[in-house]
Amino acid sequence: MKILGNLIWLIFGGIIIAIEYFIGSLILMLTIVGIPFGLQTLKMGSLSLWPFGRTSRMEPRGSGCLYVFMNVLWLICGGIWIALTHAFFGVLLYITIIGIPFGNQHFKLTEVAINPFGRRIIHT
Repeated sequence: MKILGNLIWLIFGGIIIAIEYFIGSLILMLTIVGIPFGLQTLKMGSLSLWPFGRTSRMEPRGSGCLYVFMNVLWLICGGIWIALTHAFFGVLLYITIIGIPFGNQHFKLTEVAINPFGRRIIHT
């Protein structure tokens, strides 16, 4: 079921979201200051490429003041808009019964977009 959900996700827009994240990651990695942010968008791109059967968890050692500072800076510099976009698409997909599993994936991406530093992608 995970494979079928991932294939449908890719066909109906998941590949576009992933490509956008990968392009944004490459652009952010052009500067030395943007490398940590580029790594986080790369993490979100990999999750958006194949979201069914994967989840994100906070790392046990991921609770430091550097992670908090980087997450706040991330939100200010654009992470809030990414999170709001995923939340909007999640609500939009929840309107139909067929779209509920795909809305859940957008809400998963919303959670990662709000707080990407200190998270790890786990296969379930």
